Amino acid sequence: QVQLVESGGGLVQPGGSLRLSCAASGRIFSINHMGWHRQAPGKQRELVATISSPNTRYADSVKGRFTISRDNANNTVYLQMNSLKPEDTAVYYCNAGIRQRLTDFFYADYWGQGTQVTVSS
Repeated sequence: QVQLVESGGGLVQPGGSLRLSCAASGRIFSINHMGWHRQAPGKQRELVATISSPNTRYADSVKGRFTISRDNANNTVYLQMNSLKPEDTAVYYCNAGIRQRLTDFFYADYWGQGTQVTVSS
């Protein structure tokens, strides 16, 4: 029953901003990491940002421009994207490590369906 629902993608001009959201729902005991990956045509999927409190990690290409945050009460992760560039154009995927039961030994990776971000004038 676990589901990750993404929102916030769209078309934006270079230098603009977007805020992506991803909410996890369903049978969830606990969430470890949450993060974002992206994939552009012809390129491998790459890590954009991940958060596992108190640790965060960013791709070098987005440091200083993107900020990942998390609302634990609502099982939601956000990606604030500022100063967007055309090279940020990609499908952005939400990812979460979720433990559904107390007796589970591992967090299983779940993925959202992806949301398109297009940066173009």
